[in-house]
Amino acid sequence: MISITTAHLQEIISTIILIVSALLLRFGGAKLVRKYSTKSEILEHRINLVIKYINIFVTVLFFITLFLIWGVETKDLFLTVSSVLTVIGVALFAQWSILSNITSGIILLFSFPFKIGDTIKIHDKDFPIEAEIEDISTFHTLLKTSEGEVITYPNTLLLQKGISIIKHHTFDSRDFTD
Repeated sequence: MISITTAHLQEIISTIILIVSALLLRFGGAKLVRKYSTKSEILEHRINLVIKYINIFVTVLFFITLFLIWGVETKDLFLTVSSVLTVIGVALFAQWSILSNITSGIILLFSFPFKIGDTIKIHDKDFPIEAEIEDISTFHTLLKTSEGEVITYPNTLLLQKGISIIKHHTFDSRDFTD
């Protein structure tokens, strides 16, 4: 017969509470984002990206809390996390443009300076562009010129260059249909 000590019973109950809390945060967060997005006319793929970031954040918090509940020494946990973050940091520093594009993508996602379907003009003296925004992803934005040329434009440059919105895309319920 399995003997459960009081300490283990407390850890098991805490783990169950943590699992329920994490699930509530994930589903509640997704529901709140979807509710906000219907009021703000945000496109589905942007909603899914925000929900994905929330889920990653909740999952990381879940595992850190789980380790603490089950008695992993805080110094060992911080040593492991700091080592992993150091390796990731060195790798990202080596690829700073990727990190800056991700950061720019997140800024574009939350600040909404322009939307998919808007026609914009990028003020670049060497390579001026006037095009319609087809997609905004984490790393880049797809632009389609009036000649039909599709340009992949890094998000970092969208935040660095001056941009004029020539024509705003008007909201249409057909934008959300499959």
